[in-house]
Amino acid sequence: MIRYLTIAAVIAIAACDNEASSGSAPAASGATPVATAAATQESLAQSDTKTVWTVATGSPDHTTLVAAVKAADLVEVLASPGGVYTVFAPTNAAFDKLPKGTAEDLLKPEKKPDLRKILQHHVGIPVVATKDMKDGDTMTMADGGHVTFHVKNGKVMVEGANVLASVPTANGIVHVVDAVILPAAK
Repeated sequence: MIRYLTIAAVIAIAACDNEASSGSAPAASGATPVATAAATQESLAQSDTKTVWTVATGSPDHTTLVAAVKAADLVEVLASPGGVYTVFAPTNAAFDKLPKGTAEDLLKPEKKPDLRKILQHHVGIPVVATKDMKDGDTMTMADGGHVTFHVKNGKVMVEGANVLASVPTANGIVHVVDAVILPAAK
């Protein structure tokens, strides 16, 4: 079972001046991309200099995620070249599946703590490629919660979100997902 230290994840996400050394980027996964995810992945040159942040900002399918990361003041974390992040990046269509007005509401300044928690529930440490995700494995996320991987017929899901494509970066890997992964209610 994949388990990672919650403290390391929380420190890495909360710290805007991450100085961890970068490792080599993992190979792209064998996940079957859908049309928009494939177009997004093809439009992004895979380079050792692109960070999670530059991949997100270069994707026309992730403008809602980019706005949310900015509103949550997490840009510097994802732009830091020294991180080792596994990021599950919901597409704009994934945010559109939320109840009407939810995404817009979360972008309000008074909702920043809720937004940060949701975004941190999409980030884990270290880098995990889909080929290394096994059915039933779990990963600790930056918010302290856990997600469970489900693998069936070569397709990978994280909780209820399908992994559509994967893009290696200088500071981790971005897995494009088709749903927002919400933390468990307490």
